Amino acid sequence: MDPLSPLLDLADVAPALAEARERVDAAMRHRALRRHGGQVAAEASLRAAVASAALEGHPYELDDVRGGTVTDPVVQGALRVAEGVGGLVDLWPRAPRQVLAKLHVLAAGGVVPPAELGRLTGAADRVDMLAGLVAGNDRTPPLLLAAIVHAELITLRPFAGPAGVVARAAARLTLISRGFDPRGLVAVEVGHQAREPEYVGSAGAYATGTPDGVRSWLRHYAAAVTVAADDITAIGDDVLASV
Repeated sequence: MDPLSPLLDLADVAPALAEARERVDAAMRHRALRRHGGQVAAEASLRAAVASAALEGHPYELDDVRGGTVTDPVVQGALRVAEGVGGLVDLWPRAPRQVLAKLHVLAAGGVVPPAELGRLTGAADRVDMLAGLVAGNDRTPPLLLAAIVHAELITLRPFAGPAGVVARAAARLTLISRGFDPRGLVAVEVGHQAREPEYVGSAGAYATGTPDGVRSWLRHYAAAVTVAADDITAIGDDVLASV
């Protein structure tokens, strides 16, 4: 049985997740993806990194980061994470603890002391439970699993420094590895940034552990995915206009 299936019975959660999936499926049919999918994926990855760093309190203009003029170590870490996600897709469902440590090494290099890279600062038991939920789980719907992965890690913040970058990357890895977003186009981080007050509030609500708090987070996550889907369309339009 899917251990997370009761969450789909929370009011409005299942329809919100279904609507988000439909919006992503529609975006994946964009004409630009037929011949210029690599360009779209590269831009989505860049936007995800910039948004993730901004959510960690390090906001910069997208064009400045694209131009290579931003040396902020948190931004550079988010860029390394975005670049490294593709190489961790196969390992994530098999060894999630190992992947989380690797993500932290990528995200926090130059931010925390080398001895702290890849090492948990606490909540080991709950991280183990989360790893057990991820490993080999082909039952939980990808969007639901990604949302819980994100919420657990953003609540626990089990790594020093930019732990939020790790949380958002782990959620993205979940969507990619479970086949929801095999090309890595859905920059959910962009959706979180676009709805940042809601992101912060619903994450805090989730941390209370109440059904209403969990419901608030899941509805936010679905809304953020919808924003990310619309961003795929916008990127695709820009790519077609430039060729």
